[in-house]
Formats: sequence, structure tokens, C-alpha cells
Amino acid sequence: MADVTPTGQERATILRRAFRVAVAASAGFYPLLYGAGLPVMALYALFAPIAVGLLSPVPGSGRQRVSVMLWALPWALVLATLGTLLAVDTWAAVGGMLMVGFLLAFAAVGGPRPAGVAPGLHLFYILACFPPYAPDTLGQRLAGLAIGVLALAACELLLPDPPAASYRERLARALGEAARAAGPGGVPPQELRAVGARLRLASVPPAERPAGAGRTDRALEQGGRAVRRLLDQLATLAETPPAAADPASAGLLDRVSAVCTACARFLRTGAGPPEAGALEEAMRRFQAERVRLASGPPGERPPVAVLRRQSRVLALAESARMVEITADIAVHGHPTEPAVPRRLFWYADLSTPRLWARRVTGNVTFRSVLFQNALRTALGLAAARAVAGSLDLSHGFWVLLAVLTLGRTTAGATWRAVRLAVAGNAAGALAAGALLIGLGPHTDAYAALLAPVMLAAFALGPLLGIPYAQGLFTLVVATAFAQIEPVTWRLSEARMVDVVTGSVIGLLCGLLAWPAGARREVHRAMAELLRACAPLVPVTADALLAPPGGSRASPQTLPGVHRLRLAEAAYAQYRTEAPGEDTRTDWHAMLIAANHMLLGAHWLPRFGLRPGSGASAPAAARARMTARELVAETDRIASRLTGGGPVSVRRRAGPDGCPPTPLSVDLEVWMTSLAEQLTRIDASLTPPSSGPSPR
Repeated sequence: MADVTPTGQERATILRRAFRVAVAASAGFYPLLYGAGLPVMALYALFAPIAVGLLSPVPGSGRQRVSVMLWALPWALVLATLGTLLAVDTWAAVGGMLMVGFLLAFAAVGGPRPAGVAPGLHLFYILACFPPYAPDTLGQRLAGLAIGVLALAACELLLPDPPAASYRERLARALGEAARAAGPGGVPPQELRAVGARLRLASVPPAERPAGAGRTDRALEQGGRAVRRLLDQLATLAETPPAAADPASAGLLDRVSAVCTACARFLRTGAGPPEAGALEEAMRRFQAERVRLASGPPGERPPVAVLRRQSRVLALAESARMVEITADIAVHGHPTEPAVPRRLFWYADLSTPRLWARRVTGNVTFRSVLFQNALRTALGLAAARAVAGSLDLSHGFWVLLAVLTLGRTTAGATWRAVRLAVAGNAAGALAAGALLIGLGPHTDAYAALLAPVMLAAFALGPLLGIPYAQGLFTLVVATAFAQIEPVTWRLSEARMVDVVTGSVIGLLCGLLAWPAGARREVHRAMAELLRACAPLVPVTADALLAPPGGSRASPQTLPGVHRLRLAEAAYAQYRTEAPGEDTRTDWHAMLIAANHMLLGAHWLPRFGLRPGSGASAPAAARARMTARELVAETDRIASRLTGGGPVSVRRRAGPDGCPPTPLSVDLEVWMTSLAEQLTRIDASLTPPSSGPSPR
């Protein structure tokens, strides 16, 4: 059975895909084999749609998949040529497999589409690099490959999947809700948080995720986080109504609502951008009025409850300002305003090649999950090619196909896949052997069976799970090869031996190369992320509390931004794996806490209330003590993640003690929120007193 029961929409998608692949494979195979008498070309025309359309389904709508297939076709031809030439020697083919395997698997740094098409490109090299060494058939191989891919592209256009809403459209819808929430009508807090949850990349189809390295994708991804933060801030504000009249906050909220409306329209149409600098100017006027009132005589200062609300309004206005900037970059491809804060939008003025270079070099490390997966895949495929060549296994490419399709990111998941695959292949081998014995050399019978067997295999395999997929694919192989050359029941035996061999190699790779998958890496990446961001808290406090004219160290956020990227990649990989022992740990809360530190380090020194004549030295000392305690608490959590002792729970100075002075309220609100987030993380790391851990 499949691990997860597909929904009705998913079943329809699987059936359409099965029909497209079966039609494309048949459209190339039958005319080339029976009409033109070119078995080599027919074989490649048969397997090209299976490789690109089934074994490596490219995400996206029909037109999106077609564009990826056409982009990948020249590379497929190059890889088939390389495999054909390197088939002259086993060790030459092994060396080529090591290089090709790593580069194609590492292409996942480019996003879901390169990652999706990579297995198919692997197969074009794998199929060509096995004996017989026949460079004279290269033309037929390339022609058959091109015919198969183009036939599948035509089927994608004729029977496409319904297009999904783009991430830009999702942002526009969320901004519409934010505009309503900031306006006079309001939106219930639970609805705002639900809208924000739909912006999580895990809730977005892979093809629509802004995962590229260019400015547009980076801006959309950053804009999504800013919109989620804005929605959560608006929900929190709705849950804490003001204690007194606050017309200044109402005016700034109206400006935020207008900016959200303009940004939504701008993302949809590219026309009518927000008024440049209007929100920034409104924030400055709002802050100037706050400073004037908070610096007045004690009897005339606004209540602390009002100042806290104003601090929250200013923070959400800063989030809206970030949305405004990211929308500008996403639509234009570059910032049109010179006031872009360079530290948070470091990518805005870099060229696309430099951004891609940073993406690649940032993942060329053993700490990168993408690098680990690429190295594991390359070593497994190279070892499989060496074993298949050294033992002269018949149809040895099935060994590599098993390594490629059954390998998982953890040893446990690989073992589960291998067990199911071997069982399915055993059943499929028995059925295929009986079929070959029963039909004998009657080619016309195999020709009649191939198309319906492909349709059944490609539809039922994904619906029912690995055993059915492997068993039915064995029947496809038997009915196809029986038409190309005379075969016996030993073809089933050869496939069974090859699949078991590939499964053992894949399992050994899983045991020897990062057997825990992303679990260990996500612990390390989150710990390093927290340690990189925690020093921003005392630096920001010092910058905010320094007297006018005093020296203030500027918080350096780039190291934290880099660690955030690596932690997000590790977390994304971890979410694709089976649940482990630490299912209570709230990894997402750690990412939110890191974002909280980075954003606070940016906007507080710009807009936070600064000491003046009414500054309180005890309050400033207390704020600095709180900042140091938050760093210590963060460091203890990081130590626990990397195998240290248990995290001690201690009271923090943030919300406790004497009430804050008006000039420290912004810092107090920021650090109180951070303390609450660390408390939630702390609770998720503490094992429950009894009973099983919740999922």
C-alpha cells in the first residue's frame, strides 16, 4: 500500500500522467520498431518518456514542464553521447558516472525543476554507458531520445494538468487580507494566521516555490516571510486592543493598509506601484511624535500600554515596508528606490551569475544536505556501475536504476523501500516469467500487451506503492524486450538479480554515508543559526540605548542570513523524511526566532525610542542584562541541540521586575516576544513526563 492515500485531485493527476507517458512511449516505439525496423532507436524512444515523465516527474503545469523538457533535451543528448563513448571501458564509464551523478544530483541547488528532471538525465547516461560498445548506433540513440522527449512534450500540451496559483498570486491574496486587517473593518486573528500558513513553502506546489537563486525568486521568498510576519503581527495586535485612544497608530495602520493594497495590485499586474517613500515617511513622522510625547514631563507621557501598542504598530509597519521593497524587486528584477537597506537585501544589486555562484559555493560544504545527497548518489551510482561491469551482469543498467530510484536520505527509509521493492520484483518476476513461457516467441502478442501494461503500471504503481510499481514495471520490461530480441524466462531472473544487487549497494551507501539523513544536520544547522543570530540581541540593545552622539556598533546580519539559508535547506530535507525520535522539537519556531532577531536588529536601531533627557539608567542596565540572559538561553538551547546537557529553565528579566520606562518600551516588547519564542522552543526540547511523544 502507498504510505499516504492520494486525494481525488492527486489520483486524477497520476492518471493523466500515466496516460501521457504511455501514449508518448507507444507513439515512438511502435512506428520505429515495426515501421522503420530500428530497434535501438525504438528502445530509446520508449524509455525517454518513462525517464522524464515517470521516473523523474517534472513539477508544474503542462507548459512549465514542456519548457523544462526542451531545456533539458540538449543536455540529455550530451549525456547519451558521453555514455556511449565511455562504454568502451568499465572504469571509464565508472569515472563518468561519478562525475555525472554528482553534478546532476547537486543541480537541486537550482530549485524543484532541476531537481525533478535530474533522475531522467541520469538515466540517459546510465542506459548508454553499458555494453555493447556501439558508437555506430549513436545517431539512432540520439534520434530515439529526441523523438521520445518531443512526443511527451506534445502530450503535455494536449492533456495538461490544471495550473496552480503562482506564488506571486498567493502573496497578492494574502496582502489583500492584510489590507483588510489593517483597515477599519478588521479580520479575525485566526483567519489571518490561517492565511499566513498557506504561504509556507510546504503548502505550495513545488513548481510554484520561489527556490531559484535569482533576484526575483529571492525577493518573492523573502516577501513571503515578511507577509507571514505581517499577518501574525496584525493578529497579535487584534488580540491586544489599545488601553486608550491612539489616533497616531490608526493613521499609520491606514498607511499600511494602503501599501498592502497597492503591493497586491502591483504583484498581479505590474502596474500601480506603491507611492515611493510614503510609508517610510509616515513611519518617521510617527516615530518623531512618539519621541516628543515620550520625552515630555512624566505626567504628560502616554501610558505604557499605549507605547507598547505603538511599538507593535511600528514593527508591523516595518514588515509592510519590507513587503513593499521585495515586491519592487520581484516585479522589476532590481530595486528602483535607493533607500533599500543593503544588509537585508544584499542580493538586490548583485548580478544573476554572482547570485548563482553564491548559491553554489554556499552549498559546497559537508554541512549542506544538498551536497551530502549529491555525494551519496554519485558514490552509489559509481559503485553500482563498477559492480555491474566487473561481474558482467546482464542488463546491468537495472542495477543503477535500483540505486537511483530506491535510495533514500536515511538508512532506515532505504531499508523499507528495498524490502518493498524486492518483494514487488519477486512477484513481478514470477508473473513475467509465466508470461514469457506462456506466449513464447509470439511478438504480436507482446505488442498488443505493451500499451495496456504500461498504462496499468504507470497508474497503479504510484497509487498503490513501491511493491506494485516495481512488480508492474518488471512486466513492462518483459513485454518491451520480448519484441526487440528473443528472450526467455531468464530475463525475469536477470532483472531480479540486478534489482537485488542495486538494492544492496544503495543500502550500503545509506548505512555508510550520513545514515541519519538530515536529522543530525538539522540539529547542527539550527544550533549554528541560533548562535549566529543571538549576538545581535545585545548589540541591538547597545545601539538603541547609546546616548545621542555616542558610538553605536552596527549589527552585522549577513552571517545570520547565511546560516538561515543552510538551516532552511536542512529543515526542508528533514521534513521529507520519515518522523524520527525527536518529533516534539519545534524546528519552525527556531526559524521564526532567528528571523525575529534579524529583523529586530534591522528596524530597532532605525526607529526604536532612544534615550534622552528622560532616560533611566536602571532601565538601560536592566535591558542589557535581559539581552545577555537571552543570549545565554539561546546558547543553552544550541548546546542541547548538538548533544549538550539539558536546557535549564530560568526566569528572564524581559517581562518581569519594575515596569519599563517609556524610552525602553520598544526594546522591552522585542525582547519579551523573543523570550516567549525561546520558552516554546525550550518546551519542545524537554521530553514529556509520561506517555508517547505527539507527532
